[in-house]
Amino acid sequence: MINKKWDLVLKDEIKKDYFKKLGVFVKTEYKTKKCFPAYSNIFNALRYTDYDEVKVVILGQDPYHGLNEAHGLSFSVQKGVNRPPSLNNIFKELYNDLGIKRQNNDLTDWAKQGVLLLNSVLTVEMDHPLSHKDKGWEVFTDYIIKCLNEREKSVVFILWGNYARSKKTLITNNRHMIIESAHPSPLSASRGFFGSKPFSKTNECLKKFGFKPIEW
Repeated sequence: MINKKWDLVLKDEIKKDYFKKLGVFVKTEYKTKKCFPAYSNIFNALRYTDYDEVKVVILGQDPYHGLNEAHGLSFSVQKGVNRPPSLNNIFKELYNDLGIKRQNNDLTDWAKQGVLLLNSVLTVEMDHPLSHKDKGWEVFTDYIIKCLNEREKSVVFILWGNYARSKKTLITNNRHMIIESAHPSPLSASRGFFGSKPFSKTNECLKKFGFKPIEW
């Protein structure tokens, strides 16, 4: 069981052939190789933020591939693990945007406030980024985005980088808001991520929607 409403929303999708094949692939990979996040944490994004509770989506590509970093939430790492460069830049922008100096690298508190921290690909082999790409995860997570797009309640979608921005085609209802910029990775953060103020913009949107802002 993932979460009560997500189980209902996804019940037909997880019966499809592609998802069954994906399940076999993932189980085999986890038995024969070192993969992340821990098997029990693969669906943490859906576990912490149920369908009706989603106010914001922050979309990543695939989990961190370093030892014990990923725990099922995009851009978040487990306590006691060094902060990856992308997350470090996210926190720099958070400070520049809202003056918040965040120390905790675990973003579970965001998830519990309604921020769906969703990677497009939910698993990865250690030290091999994108190793589980094109195995079926993208079909599944695209379906999640489509389900949120169809929802009556508005959502703020935060899309960082070209890959995340490619998902704009799935967000067709004008009741939702899209906030986009360059990716926070060191390669691109200075090309439009820094200064983009995604956190204050998100909270302004949430206020307009009548929702409680996120305590970042």
